[in-house]
Amino acid sequence: STSPMLLAIDVGNTHCVFGVWDGSRWVAEWRHATDPETTEDQLGAWLRTMFEMAGLPWKIEQVVCACVVPPMIEPIRLLSERWLGLPAKFLRDGAAFGLKVLYEPPTSVGADRLANALGALTVYEPPLIVVDFGTGTNFDAVDREGCYVGGAIMPGILVGSEALFRRAAKLPHVDGLSLGAPEKAIGRSTVQSLQSGIVLGYAAAIDGLAAKMDAELGGGCRVVATGGLGAMFLDLCERIESFEPTLTLDGLRIAAERLEG
Repeated sequence: STSPMLLAIDVGNTHCVFGVWDGSRWVAEWRHATDPETTEDQLGAWLRTMFEMAGLPWKIEQVVCACVVPPMIEPIRLLSERWLGLPAKFLRDGAAFGLKVLYEPPTSVGADRLANALGALTVYEPPLIVVDFGTGTNFDAVDREGCYVGGAIMPGILVGSEALFRRAAKLPHVDGLSLGAPEKAIGRSTVQSLQSGIVLGYAAAIDGLAAKMDAELGGGCRVVATGGLGAMFLDLCERIESFEPTLTLDGLRIAAERLEG
């Protein structure tokens, strides 16, 4: 494709997601553990290998990044400059790419949350609530006027369950990823009880919080999920209407286009 290739990087607390956009679609998406000790050369060598394995040309024309881990800003900046010969654009201020932010102070909103709002706004009409399932679960609310209003930050489902297992010696450790939904809310065994409390309880909390936010925004909000465990909760939460796995990357891509101007 002759379209300019874009590299979008979403640096989260646990993983960095690298997405390659070829002008019409995401042709690759890779995950790297977030490690503040990592160097630009480690990232560069890994990324170069990933490009080769995917059969993609080592030719990126734009780099855009949302980073919620401050020590990662420097390695990403150097990765972009030294390995790709480009300045990286970091999402910092919603106003810079046309997103009005009503949060106080506006610059304190995580860049990933701004990207989520922007990504959702390009697919759906506001008002909107985005639920992003990561290390923490973020709720991001966009009002009827398309302004980023704010939201909520919940401990991620795995964070909560890990803390429970650490403190309750007798409970069998249910691996986070095998935390499926039980058939019934009333568990008939310890494992079923854990699944009910952790998975169904979490889904109920999300539905409850989404309902309260919806009321505050005047009703009629579309609730969109993204992030690692979003697909599972699309089925479990009555309020979540759709799952958009590339929402954060899409927001980054749109921000990059607007920052060009």
